[in-house]
Amino acid sequence: MADPGRIRVLLVDDHQVVRRGLRTFLQVQDDIEVVGEASDGEEGVARAEELRPDVVLMDVKMPGLDGIEALRTLRGLDNPARVLVVTSFTEKRTVVPALRAGAAGYVYKDVDPEALARAIRSVHSGHVLLQPEVALALLSQEDGGGQGRGGSLTEREREVLALIADGRSNREIARALVLSEKTVKTHVSNILMKLDLADRTQAALWAVRHGIGA
Repeated sequence: MADPGRIRVLLVDDHQVVRRGLRTFLQVQDDIEVVGEASDGEEGVARAEELRPDVVLMDVKMPGLDGIEALRTLRGLDNPARVLVVTSFTEKRTVVPALRAGAAGYVYKDVDPEALARAIRSVHSGHVLLQPEVALALLSQEDGGGQGRGGSLTEREREVLALIADGRSNREIARALVLSEKTVKTHVSNILMKLDLADRTQAALWAVRHGIGA
């Protein structure tokens, strides 16, 4: 039986040696448990639905259903797993649509093992990982969504947005502003609606671009 105190991780990569290496490292972490593996996006979606992991570590480029399409499929299924995309510095054209498809962040293929564990813990806690290079890539490709609508936000919504930009989870925002998590979720929904943004990633980027928060 799985330990409820551990972060349950699914590995999705078409290279067995990569999966084996990740499993070997992650299984020595006290708070992380690898619950399954998949070799392509289609299998990854099926395993994510079957196992309901907390975090999916997913390659981008795979045969058949790639990582981006798998992300979109999981989002369509309303699967609650947080997805960390596996990529490299030179793949900005891939990272941007991956993040917009619902990824919680990304890690490099050659990520330091300890940094990988921290990344998994971070996205599991509700953070959005925005490395500087990817944030710049996203900002350069922004379609202007929400531009000029910042004035429609209430003061409280601007406070919540600033904390989203700072990478805070709903629980951390609630604690910082002395609100309930339910109230914070309502504020986040209102922010996305008012700014015509799809998710927290775009909200964080909008905030950075307009000088709010981080």
